Amino acid sequence: MSVPKQSLYTLEEYNEMREQSNDLLEYVDGVVYTSPSPSTEHQRISAKLHVRLFNALNGKPCEALAAPFDIVLKKEGVEGNQIVIPDLTVICDDGGLNEKNYVGVPEMIIEILSPSNQSHDLVLKLRLYQTYGVKEYWIVDPLTNTILVYRSDKTYQVVEKGTAQSDVVKGFEVEVEEIFRV
Repeated sequence: MSVPKQSLYTLEEYNEMREQSNDLLEYVDGVVYTSPSPSTEHQRISAKLHVRLFNALNGKPCEALAAPFDIVLKKEGVEGNQIVIPDLTVICDDGGLNEKNYVGVPEMIIEILSPSNQSHDLVLKLRLYQTYGVKEYWIVDPLTNTILVYRSDKTYQVVEKGTAQSDVVKGFEVEVEEIFRV
């Protein structure tokens, strides 16, 4: 994640930047963050997780969406403009879903760490998702072959071996070793 030289932008300036750029840009509290293109390993992990999410959600009123797809975080009582592009998102309330983005709070978000975005996902986005009440936030770390599962009750679990299991998406579980296997 890189931060442009100017530290704060208006939402209008951000939208202009988006129209003029092919980069993946996120907007958090006036700061614009640029995401690098995902690596091959990142894409493989994302695809495996997306397939498992899709299968776990089959026949249920929720859906899993993969990046690039904008999530405009919005919750009553929480101020600010936050636009993020998670690697995978589970949405159960389709009232905020439109052709361009989702406005609201997803049930679950999964981010896959890259060497250049670790602090962004581990610190900034964790705080952001907790503030907005995302029920479950998975951080998938290919460098350590671990999955961190943060829940809205502020508990977390580090899964290094065996199965990582969702409390939010019933039937969604992954074997950690298999997710990282090439």
